[in-house]
Amino acid sequence: MPAAVAPHALGVPKLAIERPTCWRIPVADPVRAPFYHDGMRELQDRFDGRRVADGLEQHRLHFEFWEQDRKLIEETRFFFIATSYQDNVDCSMRSGDPGFVKITGPDTLEFPEYDGNNMYRTLGNIHRNPNVGLLFVRLDGRTFRTRVRGKATIHDDPETLAGHHGAKVVVRVKCEIFPNCPRYVPDLMGASADVPANQFVPRPGYEPPAPEWKSRDYLKDVLSKYDPHRKHE
Repeated sequence: MPAAVAPHALGVPKLAIERPTCWRIPVADPVRAPFYHDGMRELQDRFDGRRVADGLEQHRLHFEFWEQDRKLIEETRFFFIATSYQDNVDCSMRSGDPGFVKITGPDTLEFPEYDGNNMYRTLGNIHRNPNVGLLFVRLDGRTFRTRVRGKATIHDDPETLAGHHGAKVVVRVKCEIFPNCPRYVPDLMGASADVPANQFVPRPGYEPPAPEWKSRDYLKDVLSKYDPHRKHE
């Protein structure tokens, strides 16, 4: 399969199911929840931390990306994302070449969903509950982490997909941003721009190889019919 072929061109159905209201949240009119809920406040008071917490909210919480946020996000090769729906809580990682996460507005970012394992744990949670938490971190022991609390929407229109090579769908997040100091961030060898490119990341003119798990006996014959690595009869 040519790497540049869009999912719809392969016969992947558009997401025409009945969608909950969270599918397309008007990003221009978010409803902001309090930065701290009662449980957080109780522990802040128990450990005499409310003043510090209030100071951090006042001086560090922001609703437009700072330059240090932009630099970290636009250069990142990975980030972590937390999602939930009722009792289903999930934390996952997304990765790609630098630039795979795009800042598209003062407080908005997008990232692609590439071919995956068909569990849709992250997307499934977002489909039902748009509230997400993102963590951007450079494992160099010195760069501030950027944490994001936001509302996510899923997009599969051709115009949006065209901006993310190899994407099945695109997730857009309306963000509240707050940095964390790097005090406990480890300095890992190889966590630099010199790390070789990941062979599994889709790129123009390049067809990524299949991951090992797709060849396992209990999976190779049950891959999605839209899976780019499925062997067609």
